[in-house]
Amino acid sequence: MLPASLVLAGAGKMGGAMLQGWLARGLDPKAAVVIDPHPSAELTALCAARGVALNPPTGAARAPQALVLAVKPQSFAEAAPALEPLAGPDTLVVSILAGKTIADLAARLPRAKAFARAMPNTPAAVGRGVTGVAASPGASAAQKAVADSLLSAIGAVVWLEDEKLIDAVTAVSGSGPAYVFHLAECMAAAGEALGLPKDVAAKLARATVEGSGELMARSPEIDPAQLRRNVTSPGGTTAAALDVLMAEDGLETLMARALAAAHRRAGELAG
Repeated sequence: MLPASLVLAGAGKMGGAMLQGWLARGLDPKAAVVIDPHPSAELTALCAARGVALNPPTGAARAPQALVLAVKPQSFAEAAPALEPLAGPDTLVVSILAGKTIADLAARLPRAKAFARAMPNTPAAVGRGVTGVAASPGASAAQKAVADSLLSAIGAVVWLEDEKLIDAVTAVSGSGPAYVFHLAECMAAAGEALGLPKDVAAKLARATVEGSGELMARSPEIDPAQLRRNVTSPGGTTAAALDVLMAEDGLETLMARALAAAHRRAGELAG
């Protein structure tokens, strides 16, 4: 279901990861056009090696089947006039611009009728991301399938019935990798405080987070709570630590506060 023609506007880390995922899935390089005013050396080399058109002359690219917006959100208003001719009535516009609603996109790209607003996260760079996505009423089932194919090239896809839920997705998974990285930081710092050399504590913490994530990935049928119980012996060391983490003012309460703050800020950024 990859589109027969595609324009990628913005090919930074996330846009570049998406392009690599599409090419790996079999996207015809000749069907793709990349527009980026400041392409990295890696992007330039990738496009040259695979035969993907990079920054063709103004007016050379026609309205494609899919236009993927991956520019910086603060640059969208400036970039929109040049992109508007590429968003035709039959074009599916897929946006990963944080804080830009479907109404924002439609106002800048008025000829387009079908939009999909998505919120991926940074593990997309290694094909292990997860993306929440909501479509406009004008998007057909076939266009949603195209959007799903494009987004699943970088990981799992979760469809939302209401665009308003994108802010909650941002709080949980969009910002979520930073929470996990901070967990590794905190575990390493606590280990060092217990007397471990700094490099040893960091290695133990990092490998534990990596391995636990992989174990969960390989056990999709097992609830995380059951995985936790599987490594918790009654009266043991893990149970002692969990008594602290699962106290009334413990990790669940702290995460609820943290995600509420992220959710609130996402709404503020979206206006």
